[in-house]
Amino acid sequence: MTGVPASAAGGTGRRPVPGAKLGAAAVNQASLWNIANILTMIRLVLVPGFVFLLLAEGGYDPAWRAWAWAAFAVAMITDIFDGHLARTYNLVTDFGKIADPIADKAIMGSAMICLSWLGDLPWWVTGVILGRELGITLLRFWVIRYGVIPASRGGKLKTLAQGTAVGMYVLALTGPLATMRFWVMAIAVVLTVVTGLDYIRQAVVLRRQGIAAERAAERAAERAAR
Repeated sequence: MTGVPASAAGGTGRRPVPGAKLGAAAVNQASLWNIANILTMIRLVLVPGFVFLLLAEGGYDPAWRAWAWAAFAVAMITDIFDGHLARTYNLVTDFGKIADPIADKAIMGSAMICLSWLGDLPWWVTGVILGRELGITLLRFWVIRYGVIPASRGGKLKTLAQGTAVGMYVLALTGPLATMRFWVMAIAVVLTVVTGLDYIRQAVVLRRQGIAAERAAERAAERAAR
């Protein structure tokens, strides 16, 4: 959930070289109805179904919770595959760049809010994680004119830890596994805070560098006009 959303769209009529860099032409030529975007749409559609399954029978029936976990797992898997397909085969569209982060935050946010509402997860944990995600999203818009901050290894670990921890809380676990999920969530919270602070640092540096470059370009244009 940090860095540039990779999900996007479409075929260009020929298969590009895997791993090739995405260009403006590839983004413009990509079709809306491609496998990467379809996976993103599936993830969006899964959100209300997941909420229904998680809260069915009061939210405490192990069978319904198992079905909810299955829906959550499918959503997490599609998130991995749509990004991989978009990067590898140049399936990039504006829809994908907008819909992918919305789908990610919708499934994770709905899961955490429901778990807190059921009393399984402390509200402060949900607040920290969702507050971080919202804050970073706003921060991206703050620095987008100056560039994009790539996803870091820490950000990827954070996403993995969050998905694993939330998935364990969705299941009706007992005994040692119930204790283990607490520590997995603790790791997810720590990674959420640390990577969030690092993202803020990178955003501030990027903005300063962008402003400095703009001012240097303006001075150069003024000298050239004399």
